[in-house]
Amino acid sequence: MVKITGIEFRNPTILASGIMGTTGASLVRMANSGAGAVVTKSIGPEPKTGHPNPSMVKLDCGFLNAMGLPNPSYADFDNEIKIAKEGADVPVIASIFGGNAEEFVRVAEGLTEAKPDAFELNVSCPHAEGYGATIGTDSCMVEAITAAVCDAVDAPVWVKLTPNVTDIRSIGKAAENGGADAVVAINTLRGMAIDINSGYPILGNRFGGLSGPAVRPVAIKCVYDLYETLEIPVIGVGGVSSWEDAVEMIMAGASAVQIGSAVHEGIEVFGNIATGIEQFLQDNGYAGVEDITGLAHEVI
Repeated sequence: MVKITGIEFRNPTILASGIMGTTGASLVRMANSGAGAVVTKSIGPEPKTGHPNPSMVKLDCGFLNAMGLPNPSYADFDNEIKIAKEGADVPVIASIFGGNAEEFVRVAEGLTEAKPDAFELNVSCPHAEGYGATIGTDSCMVEAITAAVCDAVDAPVWVKLTPNVTDIRSIGKAAENGGADAVVAINTLRGMAIDINSGYPILGNRFGGLSGPAVRPVAIKCVYDLYETLEIPVIGVGGVSSWEDAVEMIMAGASAVQIGSAVHEGIEVFGNIATGIEQFLQDNGYAGVEDITGLAHEVI
């Protein structure tokens, strides 16, 4: 059991946004597979179709995707959160996005009736023009958006950060200054793949976000830096596919870990990782996850 931003989780594994989070039923399925919490697909102020296909490609080092934040809008998604809340016995976090503070607030307020356990602000998607990282690279905008949502809702507010910046610590600090209860690091890294036979980019959007094993060292460093800088919890995400990966990220400073791309290999990944972490703690005489959170900072 871990407790983050006042929410209790049965284990430190969380379904990352954008993976199996498009319906209430799929969120319940992930909870039943062992996830300690689930995060919805990012939901915005208006319906959005996303980018044309191909929108996802598997590479030798992970996945490259450019979905473009497709979603039905908050007005048509609140019932999916209610379904997830009724059917899942774990916290349900609503991931939301907008083009400015007013849109973020409108979406958050529109989903409040569904009673998500927390809101995760997506200011980090690297392939949606006018949204995501377009906002998340500006510390002033991040602070203003965070403050506006915190003022509008009673639930905890998490801010998901982009690694596509010079110094993620300054963006994390802006979120903390805006009143964020936690930060989530990291979203995908900008990337591109080209078909050498045609000479054309493979993705319909030309470029997208890289996830999977290749990004884990980047995520570890970002989590490490944020843990040193911030007073609020850091939730780690990026390339976690085994309990060893999760323990490494926790030792860097993560209070919990989100799992995304690894779900493609099987939804039992949550239970496997949670069991592995628990066994590691027992074998090494640790009472709980908090005993190894940020441990890498203590040995220097």
